[in-house]
Amino acid sequence: MTQTLDFQRQTVLPAAPERVWSAVATGAGNLAWLFPMEIEPWVGGVVSRGPCTVTVWNPPSDFACVHEAEALTAKLTYRIEAQDGGSVLHTHIHRDYHQPINDLPVQLEAAETHTDFYNHTLGEYLRHFDGRPATFVQVIGPDASRTKDSFLALRRALGLPEDVKAGDAVRITPAGLPALDVVVDYLDPLFLGLRGTGGFYRFFGRNHWGVPVALCLHLFDSGVDAAQTEQAWHAWLDGVFA
Repeated sequence: MTQTLDFQRQTVLPAAPERVWSAVATGAGNLAWLFPMEIEPWVGGVVSRGPCTVTVWNPPSDFACVHEAEALTAKLTYRIEAQDGGSVLHTHIHRDYHQPINDLPVQLEAAETHTDFYNHTLGEYLRHFDGRPATFVQVIGPDASRTKDSFLALRRALGLPEDVKAGDAVRITPAGLPALDVVVDYLDPLFLGLRGTGGFYRFFGRNHWGVPVALCLHLFDSGVDAAQTEQAWHAWLDGVFA
């Protein structure tokens, strides 16, 4: 029996349609707020994530792609509509057809909450770093970080106060790494977003779904050594759960 995982998100973004399009429909743009995803800019073009095939390409307003496999068809749709005052209404539609979907409510929760976090980061990028090239770094935690309290342990290892809240300016002190002055721009039990003068520090409490925690960095300063940065944060994350 085919089951459907289906949801939609709408976000008002502080940018012109062309800037939002550049962020969501280009490889360079995706590095700044999402993850590496190259896109060939035509109908029938390849999207590296999945991989998917471009099915709609109408800059700067409509982009869609589809991934088809034996037991899965996944469709992503992006709509960009200019609003009064120079903002954009960004509509993201995610639709998967599985045969069948194991633990549908769990899969839906994971997809929706990750999308909310990513879309928030998109807005922060357009406000603070629009147009600047990004270096992307991702680190997956060790197996020991799958446990129930792992994300709380990660937050404590950053040196965050127990009563920290979104909007707070804080200094994080990860062992073995330079201290960083940041703003907490996103915080809930599953995700933590920090914004510094040089980029975003994103932390994912994926232990909630039984997999290791993770972190992603989107860094906008020139001369960032991605391999060295990954090694340093990997050592820190491994140390938290040693």
